[in-house]
Amino acid sequence: MTLLNRRKFLARSAATAASLGVTSCRNIDAVAQQTTSSQKSSRPSRIAVSTYSFWRFREDSKLPIENCIDNAAEMGFDGVEVLHIQMGNESNSYLQSLKRQAFASGLDLCGFATHQGFVSADANVRQKNIDHTIKCIELAYQLGIPTMRINTGRWGTTESFDELMNNRGIEPAIAGYTEDHAFDWVVESIEKCLPTAEKCGVVLGLENHWGLARTPKGVLKIIKAINSPWLKVTLDTGNFLEDPYDKLEQLAPYTSLMHAKTYFGGGIWYTLDLDYTRIARIMRKHNYRGYICLEFEGRENPQTAIPKSLALLRKAFS
Repeated sequence: MTLLNRRKFLARSAATAASLGVTSCRNIDAVAQQTTSSQKSSRPSRIAVSTYSFWRFREDSKLPIENCIDNAAEMGFDGVEVLHIQMGNESNSYLQSLKRQAFASGLDLCGFATHQGFVSADANVRQKNIDHTIKCIELAYQLGIPTMRINTGRWGTTESFDELMNNRGIEPAIAGYTEDHAFDWVVESIEKCLPTAEKCGVVLGLENHWGLARTPKGVLKIIKAINSPWLKVTLDTGNFLEDPYDKLEQLAPYTSLMHAKTYFGGGIWYTLDLDYTRIARIMRKHNYRGYICLEFEGRENPQTAIPKSLALLRKAFS
């Protein structure tokens, strides 16, 4: 081959290779985009279980968190929500052992559920609950948990929780005060917790629980008044006792974690017949991609009812 022909051959080869390279890269980009689009639309929701599901505040059944993690792994869950008052202690060594155990079991610690009450005319009581909430945010941070359930609290004019449930979660205000007072107390209290939430990277999830958060209107009034990316909603499917679906949809766009109630064996306080296929459609409509966290609240043995609940949720949210 002459020098001139060799140069022509090499030039043509280089041009061909460059053309193939561009085509290959374009093909790879197209495949990657198609795969990414498919993953966005088809990725199944991750299902977690609250440690509360193994306890439900039943007498003599307060299962240690360690046992709950073992059970969750054996049953096939993806994550665990830790109920604060169910923990054995708050030492750093204990917290880190739980984190290590969950990691070794292939589970995320995906949520931290706490109790506080900001509905009080006594500023000292509110400050005590603010301090408690800030401490819990720091515990969640030590556990590596990204979101924490909080409550507004309630008036406390109903003596027992059983009586409150008989009254469908409704109770009268303290004499001399109105709900407007209570909303101001709750907003002010949560605002004092947010700097710690931001510092620790823990999103607070206001649950549609009892008290001021019994209705979507009440929850959204607080969320919109504070208007912070560090305050979202822990959406509980079992806390709207009548006509839940429209109410769930109102809160779906603000949700950071979803609690999914089941009632196998009949509910401890009440039983709801929830259509989880319909609820899944609502959450997909609003692009919710977070955890679905089971809160089993029935009378059946958790060892049989919780796996059945997982199967129900997997099917609905797949």
